[in-house]
Amino acid sequence: MRTFISKLRRGTKTESALGLQEAPQESPQQRLYRYRKQRGVNLGSWFVLERWVSGSPFQGAAGSGQSDLDVAKGLHAKHVLEHHWDSWITSSDFEWLAARGINTVRIPIGYYHICALDPSILTRTDFDGLQHVFEGAWSRLVAAVVTAQSFGIGVLFDLHAAPGKQNKDSHSGTSSPVISFFNSRFNMQLAIRTLRILVTQLIALRAHGPVFDNIVGIQLLNEPHPSSHQTLYDWYGEAIQEIRKIDSGFPIYISDCWMTDQYADFVAHLPSSLALTCIDYHLYRCFTSSDISTSAAQHTASLADRNAPFSQMFSRVSEKLAASGSGLIVGEWSGALNPGSLRGTTDEHQERASYIRAQLDLFELYCAGSFFWTYKKEWPGDQGWSFRDAVENGIFPEVVGMIPVKDYVGFSADINARKVTARNVALGQHVSYWARFPSYYEHWRFEAGFDQGWVVAYDFFTSDRAGQVAVSELGFKGCIAKRKAQDHIREYGRSNNIWEFGECTIRGGFPFWVLPLFGRQHDIPAISISSSVISQI
Repeated sequence: MRTFISKLRRGTKTESALGLQEAPQESPQQRLYRYRKQRGVNLGSWFVLERWVSGSPFQGAAGSGQSDLDVAKGLHAKHVLEHHWDSWITSSDFEWLAARGINTVRIPIGYYHICALDPSILTRTDFDGLQHVFEGAWSRLVAAVVTAQSFGIGVLFDLHAAPGKQNKDSHSGTSSPVISFFNSRFNMQLAIRTLRILVTQLIALRAHGPVFDNIVGIQLLNEPHPSSHQTLYDWYGEAIQEIRKIDSGFPIYISDCWMTDQYADFVAHLPSSLALTCIDYHLYRCFTSSDISTSAAQHTASLADRNAPFSQMFSRVSEKLAASGSGLIVGEWSGALNPGSLRGTTDEHQERASYIRAQLDLFELYCAGSFFWTYKKEWPGDQGWSFRDAVENGIFPEVVGMIPVKDYVGFSADINARKVTARNVALGQHVSYWARFPSYYEHWRFEAGFDQGWVVAYDFFTSDRAGQVAVSELGFKGCIAKRKAQDHIREYGRSNNIWEFGECTIRGGFPFWVLPLFGRQHDIPAISISSSVISQI
């Protein structure tokens, strides 16, 4: 935060850019879905199938029987897939998720799932000639969005399977271990074309009722394994540019290839924009030899230690991304531990619960959202990988987020009084601190920033919950802060003291009516508006 504020103090290009950009045109409901803290799950093996999650669709599969392509070339493929799409996730699942505070779902898809919009996207690909198998997917994806909105749930579409495969895994569409996405200009351009078609259709659907506002964004690629990172940087840049030509404000998520610092730098150096470009990190601690030899207690302790390298990386990246108006999510994580990590454990249930708790606490501090992998498995009982089993067996909190314990309607006068009190305390501290460094200041900008932060946070908390058990919390604080700083510059002009607009934090007093159900009470994250970030306690 200090780094970006110091840039503003010097009057760099960042400040000029802020004054020239128009904020994306979004409805209030779109802003709510897009920028609130995302408490999510992945709806794994719904469209992109994974045999270890749901095995039934693979019973008549061809070849090695591990991928979407194997199923599509197998017996009665069209019937098998359409039955699965209609039964694996239904409205009752969305209802169950909403009742537990889940407000966003990540839906993995393949490029072939939107072939009903343009059959030619299958030409010269592994799925050429299989349009008839997948043509029913698009209408079901639309239905998923509509159903999700009826329960107040947002949707993040994730291109899990790209033309030619972006990684060697079977969840990238085929069972072949060969990655041909990055060495084929045709495949890379086809992926961008697919994303353009998807975004165009999602925008067009808003004009042809029922209007839905709950698309939180699209993820360009899932877990890419590029031949070189520069190749992926270049492709990301081109894809982002093409999508923003369609809608300059459409939120975009990119995978970091587990090189989070480097990809955060990439995002920070993209052309200046008020649209959200978010980094997606995947956190698993059960695959490597190091994971296996580390006990569950040690895994938990390392995630809970705020001075440990991993936590420090999250802290550093979160601040860097917020400073560029972006944010960090964990698009996949789980409670899975290798049996080796549980060897000698006397209370496995508690070890698993503590491990999940440590991850949730970490995400709460540094991330705008997180998505458990996965919602459910065909075979019950896997508390590490099945969110539903984890919740029902008590190792995952029964409800996530914050729920009202009092009716906050009619308390606006009290809220305003609390705001004034908190602002005066913060202003006094601000003035006292900078008095030690004699110079020309504009402390009224601090007051303006404080008030803006309070209003934004309050608007999120008091928004229509649309069936959600929990209130909404501001998640992508840097993105909103950047826009508010621009508005401030536009209204009051540039100044070497713009940094004071962001030198404010709301601490305590405000969240008098909410109770987070994480097993302990804590304050609502602090809100601070600046040209770089809205900071948290």
